[in-house]
Amino acid sequence: MRFITSDRGSAALLLAAAALALVLAATPVGPALLAARDLHLPLDATGLHLTVDHLVSDGLLAVFFLLVAIELRHELTHGDLAHPAAAALPAAGALGGVVVPALGYLLVAGGTDPAGWPVPTATDIAFALGLLALLGRGLPSRVRAFLLALAILDDLVAILLIAVVFPVRLEPVFLLAALVPLALFAVLARRLRGGALRTALLVVLGVAAWYLTARSGVHATLAGVALGLLLPGPLGAAVDRALQPVSRAAILPLFAFTASLIRIEDVDGAALGPVLVGVAVALPLGKLIGIVAGGLVGRAVLGRRAPDPIRPVELVVVGLVGGVGFTVSLLMGRLAFATEDLRTAATLGVLLGSAAAIVLSALVVPLIARRSRARPSRRRSRALP
Repeated sequence: MRFITSDRGSAALLLAAAALALVLAATPVGPALLAARDLHLPLDATGLHLTVDHLVSDGLLAVFFLLVAIELRHELTHGDLAHPAAAALPAAGALGGVVVPALGYLLVAGGTDPAGWPVPTATDIAFALGLLALLGRGLPSRVRAFLLALAILDDLVAILLIAVVFPVRLEPVFLLAALVPLALFAVLARRLRGGALRTALLVVLGVAAWYLTARSGVHATLAGVALGLLLPGPLGAAVDRALQPVSRAAILPLFAFTASLIRIEDVDGAALGPVLVGVAVALPLGKLIGIVAGGLVGRAVLGRRAPDPIRPVELVVVGLVGGVGFTVSLLMGRLAFATEDLRTAATLGVLLGSAAAIVLSALVVPLIARRSRARPSRRRSRALP
């Protein structure tokens, strides 16, 4: 169980789940699996029209975003992002890693399907950290710290994009109503002592906030973000310890499986062109170019003010592993397009682009790590295990 919930194990599970879905979709059981994924749940009386697929991507994935928000809050208050000088460099890399892939997509596919520009802007924290742990033995610990800070800022941008770019039929009444359970959640999380009663009340309020957010037309996973940001530090850490194994071992692989469950033979070939190519190219190459360029600009501007600045060759490592978009990119692809063919094209683009990033990382990162291990330095930060 320890390996499954580690960075390496989480990345392996995500990859295995996506590969299994693609294989099973092409077999005789594929249609039955697709029918089960698209099964409509009997929840119409609640005002929610959900399928099993929606339950995973809108419901269970809210837990993942809750954990992202807890980590973001910790980094902003006690971690690397709490100090402006330390945060500026990964922020520059994150900005380049969002802008360049978006522009790359628009350059390739903007003339036909411009709505997909957010898809290649996201980095998968679990997968990127897993790749770095697997391939980067001996790299200075500042590389992981830089990647973690960059990926968290990247997720913050993704959260903002989901909130601003993808709302559907916004219902302000429900959005305002969601503030009530959120406010009560914030108060009880700080005032009530620990125990089963507090846990039960917080769960009920969290579900209520999720339900009202879903009814408002804003993507329901944003309720998880709000709840995570409202949890005080010690309680947030306890929630993270309790739910992180569930998220890594079950929720994320399940989402990867349902999102990757596509039958390529059923898709109109003409619909696969620009979107697929745009995402598949912009994700690995756009992330690499953007992160390296942003990091170099940040180094030039900050100079010696940046504590333990990351080296240019180490920026290449972060740019390569940061090209794995997976979880959030798959979600973006499902939100960006209205037709199933274009969603499938975006999914395939994410899978191909992420696979390219994995292959490039496997070829280049061990070489850089080997050189780093052989490079003596009295001021070198602690190496990755």
